Amino acid sequence: MWRRTRARLRLFRRYMHAHPVLRLPWVVLVGVVGVLIILAGLVMMVTPGPGVAAVILGLIVLSTEFPWARRVVSPARRWFRRAERYGQRLRTELLRRHRSRRALRRRTAPGTVD
Repeated sequence: MWRRTRARLRLFRRYMHAHPVLRLPWVVLVGVVGVLIILAGLVMMVTPGPGVAAVILGLIVLSTEFPWARRVVSPARRWFRRAERYGQRLRTELLRRHRSRRALRRRTAPGTVD
């Protein structure tokens, strides 16, 4: 499902870039949406809300069209991938520990005769 959606979005973006009349409005629209998300994130840093996440999301939106935003976002993407791998390793380790403890409890359950 996600692959199909990404492929459709990629085709739509190519169409917008290839069309001589729609290219500039598309870039302006992406820029405005990205800046609005960043501004909302800055407001949410002062008020309750996910401010940092909104700022990063706004930069990601801007990075689809602007190379400077892509350069700003690339360290955050690396950090996210590193954090994701760490989370997967941690989850695997915790599941392994949980399963070994559960197996140990089943072997030494009260009321069983050895």
